[in-house]
Amino acid sequence: MPAGPAAAGFREHVVRGVCHQVERFPAGLRPDIYVVSLRVDHVDQDPRLPYVAVGHNTRQEVRRVLTQECSHEGTATWEYAYWQLEGFARVGHVPEDRTGTALHLAEARAQGLWYDEDEQEDGNDDRGDRLGRDFDEVCAAAARALHDEGWLRSVFGRILPVVLFDMDRPGWEVEASEAVNPPGVIDGFLRHHRT
Repeated sequence: MPAGPAAAGFREHVVRGVCHQVERFPAGLRPDIYVVSLRVDHVDQDPRLPYVAVGHNTRQEVRRVLTQECSHEGTATWEYAYWQLEGFARVGHVPEDRTGTALHLAEARAQGLWYDEDEQEDGNDDRGDRLGRDFDEVCAAAARALHDEGWLRSVFGRILPVVLFDMDRPGWEVEASEAVNPPGVIDGFLRHHRT
């Protein structure tokens, strides 16, 4: 089903929001940042309330992890369990993003996917799954925009890998990240995850 005006509006909002959050990464950290992370999540594990946390990891953090938590460089570098995950801005259906919330709600209602908590449970799993797949596509579009529209080169002066992941779907990050990065950009990430 083609996206209607509200759907296009939500997608564009998330894409722009992700790009602008990357632009806000502290200038002093930028030389040390080696990966941009897009963590797909949901408020209170509710599929109706998706968001993406726009983060990064640094070489300094990898060095800290290697001395305190993990002795394998590939694991410390490429496993999100060892990355900085807290304190990053969220874009989507979250209280701090009123525009994103309104646009997502309008899209979900227009597509017949929204349901209230007190509604009959029949069909809610299917609607929740569809909302999740749609949001995955929105996040993939945001990751591609970071590359295709030159945001990474503009902010960092170089190309960085963008890793898209969801902590509730271990392993999904390999397929998702390979699909949104140009060839060769995430070779180190792929080597680590495929060995």
